[in-house]
Amino acid sequence: MNGKRIIDLTLSYSEAISGFKAKPAKKLEKDGWNAQTLEIYSHAGTHMDAPFHFGVSNQTIDDFLPGRFILTCHLAKIKVPNDRYLIEVDDLGSNQDEIKPGEGLILQTGWSQHLGQSRYREGLPRISEGLAKWIVEKQIKFLGVEPPSVADVNDLEEVTRIHRLLLGGDVIIVEGLTNLEFLSQPRFTVIALPLKIKDGDGAPARVIAIEE
Repeated sequence: MNGKRIIDLTLSYSEAISGFKAKPAKKLEKDGWNAQTLEIYSHAGTHMDAPFHFGVSNQTIDDFLPGRFILTCHLAKIKVPNDRYLIEVDDLGSNQDEIKPGEGLILQTGWSQHLGQSRYREGLPRISEGLAKWIVEKQIKFLGVEPPSVADVNDLEEVTRIHRLLLGGDVIIVEGLTNLEFLSQPRFTVIALPLKIKDGDGAPARVIAIEE
């Protein structure tokens, strides 16, 4: 694109991603073409959550209008001093004042570097209840994070509470982002396109950022 820079924020599906398997279905030498049979958990890798995921409403991934997937986002660089760090509103810095209703927020924590390690899932930085409420109150419509979840996946109460706050506040959640360190601007356009799965609670998504 003329005058624009495109950064792919999507993880490549491989055996390093829990919930993904691939096996050969066809071989070029034998069948005339190459093809695979894929088994993908709906919340594996880079993916988008639907409100139906936590019973907030019956809205499924195929109910979203495509216009929801293209918006301006702000990048917040978060320092994560320890595992299971609880991200608060104050960690956002200047983004607290700059982000506008209807825009999106992406949190850069560097967590994607731990993909394939137990730490990626067990020690992930989490969204605090205060931050989740602030995002909803600010009418932010998109939240993207590097870890596989916005909350502790081993704590059902926490993961349910945070997801329900965000999804109930009409916030699109995308988890499992990567390559955020290649973003050079604090504000950019994001296109996040999930697979259109009928009655889907979530789906893998191809996410790109476009910088002017």
